[in-house]
Amino acid sequence: MKLNHLCADDIVVNRVGHRHPEVAEQDEPQDRSASVPADYDVIVCGAGSSGSVIARRLSDDPTVRVLLLEAGGSNLVPSVQQAALWPRNLGSATDWGFMSEPDAHLEGRSLPLSMGKALGGGSSINVMVWARGHRSDWQRFAQAADDDAWGYASVLDIYRRIENWLGAPDPLRGTDGLVAVATPHDPHPVARAMVQAAGELGLPVFDSPNGVMMEHGEGCAISDTRSLGGLRLGLFDSYVRPVLERQNLTVITHAHVRRVLFEGTRAVGVEVSCRDAVLHFRAREQVVLSAGAVNTPCILMRSGIGNGDALATHGIGVRRHLPGVGENLQDHTCFGVVWECKDAEPPRGSGSEATLYASSEIGDQRGDQRGQRRGDDPGYDGPDILMCQLEFPIGTPEAGAAGLPQHGWTMAAGLARPRSRGRVQLRAADPSAVPRITMNALSDPDDWRVARAAVTLARRIGAAGAFTGINTRECLPGAVDDAGLDVFLRRAAMPFYHLCGTAKMGHDEMAVVDGQLAVRGVSGLMVADASIMPTITTGNTMAPCVIIGERAADLLARALAGHR
Repeated sequence: MKLNHLCADDIVVNRVGHRHPEVAEQDEPQDRSASVPADYDVIVCGAGSSGSVIARRLSDDPTVRVLLLEAGGSNLVPSVQQAALWPRNLGSATDWGFMSEPDAHLEGRSLPLSMGKALGGGSSINVMVWARGHRSDWQRFAQAADDDAWGYASVLDIYRRIENWLGAPDPLRGTDGLVAVATPHDPHPVARAMVQAAGELGLPVFDSPNGVMMEHGEGCAISDTRSLGGLRLGLFDSYVRPVLERQNLTVITHAHVRRVLFEGTRAVGVEVSCRDAVLHFRAREQVVLSAGAVNTPCILMRSGIGNGDALATHGIGVRRHLPGVGENLQDHTCFGVVWECKDAEPPRGSGSEATLYASSEIGDQRGDQRGQRRGDDPGYDGPDILMCQLEFPIGTPEAGAAGLPQHGWTMAAGLARPRSRGRVQLRAADPSAVPRITMNALSDPDDWRVARAAVTLARRIGAAGAFTGINTRECLPGAVDDAGLDVFLRRAAMPFYHLCGTAKMGHDEMAVVDGQLAVRGVSGLMVADASIMPTITTGNTMAPCVIIGERAADLLARALAGHR
């Protein structure tokens, strides 16, 4: 059998069962080089929130040989493992550190676009909020795929199966799955006040932001989280780490996928850079790209799949003209509304413990039934405002971050269903070249309308009676007229780091994958990560990425069974 030779430090479990140094006992002797097989049934590129799921589920069948490749390194570092330290990951070695192109709609500002670069991917550097997505999100997925298996009823069954819900009994929640989900043990006073203030304004208040709240129109609740006892519960740790000793599962870190290898129009493997070596791995059945909304389209384009004219400018031969590769980029653009606090109350848990969804049709009077009626309407498209509170002050330099108070908190008021679309493009054919990422944030006029409404609602919440004993003053945006508010929006816009949509699922000319997640026009190649989202889901995207991984694993398992 052909073998690939690489540094032993990058083999999370090698073929003789030695644990990777990062998970070994300190006195265990270590080899500095090792060999791994070059041939597998399925190769999964990316050990993030989708890829970890796929690798685990496929390896449950001992006859299926699975290779999981991760471009980053270990997730066993304090900034990842300790929930409260997540801000230290941003810009660190566990972050790809992407930057957007200067944006004309944001006074020429470039936005930092953090994405996880470690085992666990985004689930290793995010704020750990578990948000299922609104019912209407999954109905849009089903419509794009022309397949009810992507619809809310089917997805709800998956959530019930995978969750280990640690809260109060709820018929919409599961309790026997791999994914532990909890509510904060003792929420910060700001989080509790946010929920109370939402109720004062007439928004429905729920015990959880998932379950019933995601079936209706609007609401506020203490967040569900993937942290417990101060520790992060990453998806690699939940799905893959417990089965690392399996002989049919190989996990390699620092493995950068350069391109997919083809024979004709069939994907047969991948070319990988691992430190100083260039290696080839072959897949008998399937190559799965789960490298995220920036890296996945780049791998496709370097493999000759994308807009033919654009590929030709980089000297890349066109294997399949798919103009949608890299297009349709989305994020929940948000704006930091900041208050100074009377008391110095340090953040608790992850520092983000309450979630709110609302409609931009903001009025002075709201009844609890308004949101419920919207949610019961099958034609309702879902809330368009997303808010999460941060138990510390944060803002952009251009919006006045230099004047932030020593003690304060922030409402990240964002767009739940942005209409603006950006793109990811190759800067060069060289796999080491940084991609060109254009966000086009606030390029759609409707996003401006929703942004104004979101910030207005955030300011009303901060001014509600629930915050009387907490806030001393509003720092950002402060006293501004309509023109000043627009200036603030341009200068305060920040990413939510929920990039998605760049290899979207569907059947139109810009679709990259079909409802089975297969790349159109080739065989043996699947995309399964946030790239496939036709439209961004409501709320944080980690949980929907797990659903994408579960759906992909189920599709692959059935296909593999049919070949035997």
